[in-house]
Amino acid sequence: MDPVDRTPTEPSDYAALSAIYGALLAGTAVSARGREPIPTAELPALAAASFALSKLVVHEKVESWMRRPFVDETQRRPKGRRLRYAIGELLLCTRCTGAWSSLGLVALRIHSPAAGRAVSTVLAASAGNDMLQAGFQWLCAHATTEQKVASDPAILPGVRDAA
Repeated sequence: MDPVDRTPTEPSDYAALSAIYGALLAGTAVSARGREPIPTAELPALAAASFALSKLVVHEKVESWMRRPFVDETQRRPKGRRLRYAIGELLLCTRCTGAWSSLGLVALRIHSPAAGRAVSTVLAASAGNDMLQAGFQWLCAHATTEQKVASDPAILPGVRDAA
């Protein structure tokens, strides 16, 4: 991510986003008073759900409608200037979007426990699917490499280094 002085933004644009996030976080904390806390055992599912939701928002075609006003989808760069550009940066960053996703998921879990658990479970299962797919892809690539080496041992040094 480029420094502020190398983007068409001002520090106040990021301050506005931070203020909005802070207000939502404070509102969630205040409104959570007197409610049951989220059990520690649910935190891994919430973390996985946040991972899946941020990945969905930042990378998946199905959410391009959300990014389109702020992101040039072809070049994967923020559009415009000032606050529009800053929001575009946020929507291109899984860690940044993950913080907002976490806030939304925790707020949902606190204020509507059954719905929060259902949404978190679906998204956590999606994150598990992503990890299994990545592992399967790695396993297939490794098997392909081993097959190539078995059929032509002369390529051993270069192929095993690449794998």
